[in-house]
Amino acid sequence: IYGPSVPMMFNVGDERPKSAGGQNFYPIEKYGVKLISIGFFLGEKAPVIWRGPMVMGAVRQFLKDTLWGSQDFLIVDLPPGTGDAQLTLAQQVSLDGAVIVTTPQDVALLDATRAVKMFRQVHCPILGVVENMSYFVCPDCGERDELFGYGGGERMAAEEGTELLARIPIYPDVRQAGDDGMPIVVANPAHPASIAFLELARRIADAVAD
Repeated sequence: IYGPSVPMMFNVGDERPKSAGGQNFYPIEKYGVKLISIGFFLGEKAPVIWRGPMVMGAVRQFLKDTLWGSQDFLIVDLPPGTGDAQLTLAQQVSLDGAVIVTTPQDVALLDATRAVKMFRQVHCPILGVVENMSYFVCPDCGERDELFGYGGGERMAAEEGTELLARIPIYPDVRQAGDDGMPIVVANPAHPASIAFLELARRIADAVAD
């Protein structure tokens, strides 16, 4: 839930959640995933210029007024940093844990480290760190290149006493699949990026089960 770009990435940007009576509504479903997003309630190119109370209200509504039914997991895609959305979520529900996503360079690690400390301050477990855009594999020669530096996510995980869950590579196919509205794990399950995402999902599921 939440992420404004979710409708485009799942190719459901023209759909709107259906009312279930009163303040309740049904989520949009695609590829077996139920979705709700700020993006469903805005125009395609409309900016999200919301003050703190509006963000907090939207998060509360998405959590309490959406008829999710029986689900294995509820995943909330939060903006970077330590803002109102994160605090509202931690205050409104009992979270099984937070997954911290960063890129390898130091400037991104600073924000990610702040997020770790904020979630711990509100007593939310840290399930681990994901290093996104971790490396690039040349399609012609097969050489691996750490474009944004090496080891940042692993180093931060060690410093914060948690684990590195995954290093997600950069592939143009992932970007293209997102632009096409068909996630890479659906478009090409055997793709190296798909394998990395599926292994990440398995590790998060195991961490929550523990």
